[in-house]
Formats: sequence, structure tokens, C-alpha cells
Amino acid sequence: MDHFPIYLSTKGQRIVLSGGGEAALAKLRLLLKTEAKISVFAPTPAPEIAAWADAGRLTLHTRALRHGDVLCAKLFYAADEDETEDARTAAIARAEGALVNIVDNLHDSAFITPAIVDRDPVTIAIGTEGAAPVLARAIKADLEERLPTTLGTLARIGKGFRKMADALPFGRPRRDFWRDYYFAAGPRAVADGKAAVENALNTLLADHQTRAARAGHIAFVGGGPGDPELLTLKARRALDEADVVIYDRLISPEILELARREALMIDVGKEGFGPSTAQETINDLLVEHAQAGAQVVRLKSGDATVFGRLDEEIDAVDAHGIGCHACHAGRKRLARGSADCGNHAGPPAHRPERGQSDRPRPDFLWAGTPCRRPRHHRIVSRGDGIMAKPFTPKVVTANALLEGDVIYQTATGWTRKLEEAEVLTDEAVADVRLIDAIQQADLTVGAYLADVDTSTNTPKPSHFREAFRAKGPSNYTHGKQEVQ
Repeated sequence: MDHFPIYLSTKGQRIVLSGGGEAALAKLRLLLKTEAKISVFAPTPAPEIAAWADAGRLTLHTRALRHGDVLCAKLFYAADEDETEDARTAAIARAEGALVNIVDNLHDSAFITPAIVDRDPVTIAIGTEGAAPVLARAIKADLEERLPTTLGTLARIGKGFRKMADALPFGRPRRDFWRDYYFAAGPRAVADGKAAVENALNTLLADHQTRAARAGHIAFVGGGPGDPELLTLKARRALDEADVVIYDRLISPEILELARREALMIDVGKEGFGPSTAQETINDLLVEHAQAGAQVVRLKSGDATVFGRLDEEIDAVDAHGIGCHACHAGRKRLARGSADCGNHAGPPAHRPERGQSDRPRPDFLWAGTPCRRPRHHRIVSRGDGIMAKPFTPKVVTANALLEGDVIYQTATGWTRKLEEAEVLTDEAVADVRLIDAIQQADLTVGAYLADVDTSTNTPKPSHFREAFRAKGPSNYTHGKQEVQ
């Protein structure tokens, strides 16, 4: 941006304007909303300007601006609607130390005046750096329609109550109090007048002073493909409330901009053959900040439930009894077994195997049946919106190093026949056998776990070459194209 938006204190400050026509009137209508001391220089001022002077709202000098007229002024507006005269008065103002705005001359102006939505003391400035004034006016009109006129009343009463609210601890307790006031208690009471709002504030403060501190919580947010418009409303709300944001390298700057400005931003990106943050460090950061009472967002690129090591982070969180939920990437979720993969309607289950039988937690669902979550990255639903899929039977397959043929692991070695492969039904055993295959670098290359057809308990080809080898070239269909 070429113009940084700020709010300038004008109370008791001097503002000078040169001009008496339509351009001057437009600026003065805004300036008269402030408590500044306004001086206008115009040989032939418009009647409205003269009337404002008669009412004591500004000081009018019915002559052209001269040297010394802008001394001690904070701002100066050149609004004579004459290029030569505007250049002359602007030069005087610059020499006398004022910031200068020349109407309809962005290039020579030190500042611009935005379109303003006024709900005093709430003010919204809308600027386009002179590129599209029509667009700024349209945005202003939209906001004027959306924001209630009582917003200013709520803000003024709240401003007077700030010292009393300081009785709450700094940080999230105060933010929670003000959120409840502005979005719940205040709007309900404002229709009954100022006294009702003040009573609501006192009641709300007493309630918050007796509340237990909100426990730390972690939201696992999927950043999707990087477009902030694809984030869900739940994800945006989590970012808006976050005290700490722990984010991956591939998260786009546009999404990071949505986080609270005061939030602690922690980059834990991983880069192949470059700087990387260990997964154990990420787990420790999640636990550390949540245990300190922070609302933490773990911002992961893409869909956090796919190839994101989400399960390891959930394990770390669960081990310390920390609450969490997931906000999935902005696309249709790849869930199976539950119609609504983010909300399990049934009662939460216990997990005695994790030593947490005293803490109700939703368990995972697979085809409507509770099951243990494995270590691998699978996809299905849990009651808190986090998805995982249980382990399914596998065989270890690889390419023979010398011949290049597809081979399969047996209990005692390797075979080229699918039907002779060893079917692994235990996840831990499958992990060990896969590692063993990978370490046999003198025999195999590209070892991985292939799925098994559970209806026949025989290996199911998950690779094109396996299927091709098993069924032959004349009867295998890959997608819709038959292989000949």
C-alpha cells in the first residue's frame, strides 16, 4: 500500500482550508464532525460556509490565503478548484509545516481523506488511494446499511466502562468480556436505553469475575489450496480468536492476514533439504501454549487430515488432556462411514486405554462403529470433527532390484505371485515388515504397503503394474480405457 491508514488526533488542533466552492463544502462537512479549530480562507465563500461561521463552528477569512496563515496547523486542504491557486497555497502550507491535501490531486498530496462510516466513536475509513472513488462509496453504502445506528451508543457506554473492566485479568478474560458485551448483552439491552445497558454491563462483569478461566484449546485448521475465500466460517472464527497460530511453510500470506494482529505467529515449516522444524518440537509447542491457557490454531496447508501428520499431533494433545477440534479445508471432506463427518450425534466415548477414563471424549467412527485410531493418516470422522481411518489388511510389495519385476513379501522371503503374499492384519507388524523391506536395499526398491481385498482375504492390486501382471493385458480395465 502507498498510503498507510492512521487516525489523527484533531481535538483542539488547527486545520486550515483554502476555497469556498463545492470541493471546500465536501471537505468541511467531514471536518466539522471533529473537534478541531477550523480556519477557512475564501474571497467568495458559499452561503453554507458563511452560515457555519456565523454559528461559531469555524473561522472564516474572506480573502485569499497568505504567508503566515497556516502556521501551527496540522492539516491543510487546497480546495480552490484552480490548479494554479491550489499549487500556490499548497506551497505556503508545506513551508509552514502542515500536511497538505490538494483536492483531486493525489500525486501532490501528502495524505488523502477516505470515505467514512460514522458511528461515533466507531469510525470506518475506506480508501482506494484515488483509484476507484465510486467503489469506496459503494462499500460505504453497504456498511451504512449493515451497521446498526446503536453501535455508537454501545461503544460510548463501553468506553466509559473500561476502567471497571480492568478488574478482569489482562488478555483473553477481558476479550471474552467485551465480546459478550458487544455481541450479546449490549445489543439486547440497548433498546431499553442507556441505563439498561449500564445495568447489563455491571451484571456481565460480576458474572465474568466469578467464571473459571477458559481452558486452553487447539483448533486444527486446514488451509486448503491457499485461497482465503475457501476457508470455512468456523476456520475464520478460530483464526480471529487465536492467541497463538502455529503454521506450515505452504500457508499463503493471505490466510495468515486473517489471524488476530496480536496473535503470536510461529512458523514451523518443513522444507526438503532445507530448514525444518521437528515434529516433536511442533507437538511440544501445541501442548505448551494450550496448557498455558491459550486458544491455539494449528494451521496446516491443504487438508490437515491427509499427509499432514495430524494423528501424531492429536496423540500429543490427547496425552495431556487438552481439548481440540478440526476445521477442515474449504472443500468437500473425503470422509467415509458418517454422513456428517464433523459432528457425531452419539454420546462421547471413553478411552481407558489412554488412561483418560475420567475424561469423556468422542471416539472415531468407521461405518458407524467406534474403533481405535491408528498411527497412519487415514480419513473418517470423530465426534470433534477430526478424521481418521482404521488400519486395513496389507501386503508388502516392491520392485526386485535386478530384474525390475513386482514382488511380494512372504513370511520367509519374496515371491512374484500375488496369491502367495503374506497378508498383514496388524498395523504394528505391517510397519515392522515394511521397514524390513525398505532396509533390504540389495534386493528391493520402492517398497510400500498394498491393500488387500477383505472379501476374499487376498491381495488387491493397488498399482497398475500389479493389476496388469495379475489379470493380463487383455482383460484389465484401467479407469474407462481397456488396456490392449
